Amino acid sequence: MKPVRHLLPIPALAGVSLVLWAAWLGWDQHRDVQPDGTTTGPYAAWQVIGLLLTLLAAVYWAASRRYVAGAVIGTTAGLTVAAYFDWSDDSSGLFMVGVGMVMMGSLIATAVACAVIASAKRHGRRIRA
Repeated sequence: MKPVRHLLPIPALAGVSLVLWAAWLGWDQHRDVQPDGTTTGPYAAWQVIGLLLTLLAAVYWAASRRYVAGAVIGTTAGLTVAAYFDWSDDSSGLFMVGVGMVMMGSLIATAVACAVIASAKRHGRRIRA
C-alpha cells in the first residue's frame, strides 16, 4: 500500500501544474507589437514568475512530505503537456523545441528544488533532535 501512496502525488501535481499553467499563461495568447515593429510575448515576465512561485508551493508541499518522485515527475509531466497543447498550433513546427526545453528545464529545476527542500528538512530535524 505504501508504494501506491507515494505514486498518488504524480497525477495530483500533474493536474496542479496544468491548472496553474492555464491560470497564469493560458489566457494570454497574443504577441505585443512594439512601435519599432518588434514583437514580444505572448507572456510577460510577471506571469512566468507567478507560475514558478505557485508551482514552488506545490513542489514544497510534496517534497517536504518525501514525495520527491511525485513532485519531479508530476510537475514535469504537467508542464510538458500544458506547453504542448498551448503551443501546438505553431505553424513553424518549432514548438516541439520549446516543449522539450520546458520538459528538461522543469525536470532539472524541480529535481534541484526537491533536493534542497529535502536537505533543509533533514537538517532542520537533526538540529531539533
